[in-house]
Amino acid sequence: MSSCDSYNQVMILLVDDDDVDYMAVQRAMRQLRLLNPLIRARDGLEALNILTDPETIKGPYLILLDLNMPRMNGFEFLEHIRSDPTLSSSVVFMLTTSSTDEDRMIAYRHHVAGYMVKTDIKDGFNNIFNMLEGYWRIVELPTV
Repeated sequence: MSSCDSYNQVMILLVDDDDVDYMAVQRAMRQLRLLNPLIRARDGLEALNILTDPETIKGPYLILLDLNMPRMNGFEFLEHIRSDPTLSSSVVFMLTTSSTDEDRMIAYRHHVAGYMVKTDIKDGFNNIFNMLEGYWRIVELPTV
């Protein structure tokens, strides 16, 4: 799987306040033997602090972003990073329970790489990480 060093260097920033989803992400990564560093932020404000700290995020990264969170929700976070020249090229995948067309359209207007709806937690996260692994194997990600 992801035993090559270059693939393992892709960091994953999970921005999600739900502890169950965080544990499901960890479990899916273990089951798929993905060794990528996983960093968690519980809301958009915490994620911004992580992204602007040069010691926390090093090298290429992907953001998995929930929509409904306290303090700063997913759309507010997207607006902020897309208007920030140093963060605007961040690769963001929405990972949310919202399946509304309106939310999906707003997300794509903010240039997300993908919009994924959390449905069946166990199999859903495994499928998501299988897709993400293929993505970062093929796509050249921006570096910090």
